[in-house]
Order: sequence, then C-alpha cells, then structure tokens
Amino acid sequence: MILSDQDIKKIIQEGKVQVYPAPNFEEQLGPCSLDLHLGNVFKVFKPSQYPYLDLKRPVNIEDIMEEIVIGENESPFILQPKDFVLAVTKESFTLPNDLMARLDGRSSLGRLGLVVHSTAARFDPGWSGKAVMELGNMGIMPVVLYTGMRVCALTFEMLSSASQSPYGSKATHKYASQEKPQASKINKEFTQ
Repeated sequence: MILSDQDIKKIIQEGKVQVYPAPNFEEQLGPCSLDLHLGNVFKVFKPSQYPYLDLKRPVNIEDIMEEIVIGENESPFILQPKDFVLAVTKESFTLPNDLMARLDGRSSLGRLGLVVHSTAARFDPGWSGKAVMELGNMGIMPVVLYTGMRVCALTFEMLSSASQSPYGSKATHKYASQEKPQASKINKEFTQ
C-alpha cells in the first residue's frame, strides 16, 4: 500500500520515518510523495587508463571517479548532454523495518531530458542515509543544476510484515549510511 500525503506527514511527525533536515510540508509534500532537494556533492568519471569497465577486473572504481563539492555561493553544476553523474540529496532519511521507499524523478525535469535514476530507485526497510541519484542528461542541451532545488520525490510503501533482515544489518549491504555518492562496488561481488 502506497502512503498518502496525510500518512506521510503522520509517520514523519511521529518519528517513524526520520528526515533531516525536517521537511517543509507546504513545499515538499505531494498527494503521495515527499520531494527531496539536490545536495552539493557530485561524483563524475574522470579520464582513465582503462579502455572499459571490466567488473571482474580488480579495479577500484573510486579511483576513476572524482568528487566535486559545490559551496553555498559557488557556481551551479552543469550536466552536459550524454553526461552521467552521481549526486546526493540534501536530506538524509531513515526507514523503519516495515516500510520501503521509492525514488522518482520530477516530471518537470524529465521533460528537459534529465534522468534522476538509472536503476536504483528502491530504498529497503532499515535504510539510513542520503539518497544517491544516478543523474543523466538524455537531452541535447546542457542542464544547469542548483544545490537545494527540488530534484526527486520519495513514495512510501508498507510491507506485509516487518523485514527480518533490514538494510544495513548484513556486511553485504554495500551502501549503508552513505552521506555522499559512492562509486559502484559491484566488482566486490566477483571477489567473494
């Protein structure tokens, strides 16, 4: 069951779902979603000596990426056509063991060619941290992104029962408690 605006507001006010900084419901609350803002940390691929990404090869993907932090009064981030970047939300959130969330891009940005997530749209029960978005510009024009702009929305769904293994409870949960974008850790699956 997807939660309505009144249920989203209630679970946040009661502390069942924790969002920091606390949301401005007038600005962020939709009929069945909560908008989140773009944070100020981005991670981009830099030129590399590798001609391709081989997931079985022992490559630290963090080494072929560069972190960009944009200060309060600095220039915005410009996403060029066909570019791909990891970014985080300004907000961090924590989910209980009986609730999951899904991240969707905003329609107004999608109409400009901005894809907010490639595949990772689900946040499992027990999740805690900032949402990392896989931003892509599918359009033909550069898109200027400003820290603090509303960039995505979370919807919340109740589980049939509480999860026995919430996210973060196992060592195999790669991205628990992230506060900034982390490069893919999929190649670790081939070394286990």
